[in-house]
Amino acid sequence: MDTQLNNNTIHEIKGILENLVHSMGFSDFSISLHEEGRRFLIFINDAPFLQRHLPSFVTDLDFVLKLILKKKGYEFVFIDINNHRKEREDLLIQLARAAAKKVIVTKKEITLPAMNAFERRIIHAELATNPDIKTESMGEGKSRRVVVKPIE
Repeated sequence: MDTQLNNNTIHEIKGILENLVHSMGFSDFSISLHEEGRRFLIFINDAPFLQRHLPSFVTDLDFVLKLILKKKGYEFVFIDINNHRKEREDLLIQLARAAAKKVIVTKKEITLPAMNAFERRIIHAELATNPDIKTESMGEGKSRRVVVKPIE
């Protein structure tokens, strides 16, 4: 599949997202495509509902969109609702950097909390270029986590 989305595909995916969000009962929202071309930003102006349900809402909408796009033969795109995913990525990068510093100072491995595959990939990518540590995933299923180890 093509890694770049053409304008027709972008327009169709945006329409699918608009229909999904509207069908979920939201009327005050906007959808835009981030400049990297693979991430749709959705801003929904229903703060009380989203503050309580945002993580599960993002996951559910991600899942439904992935099914629709797969059926249509499109590659999956990322969605971010009210910058939830971006804020989570930033937090994970801070966690990765702090863990790396601690491992380098103490020379002891650190096991991070359980994370999904997307979150673990962020940790691995962030620490991949650090010559003093290595990372690996351990565990199974929902308890899979990243272990940051010193290189001896």
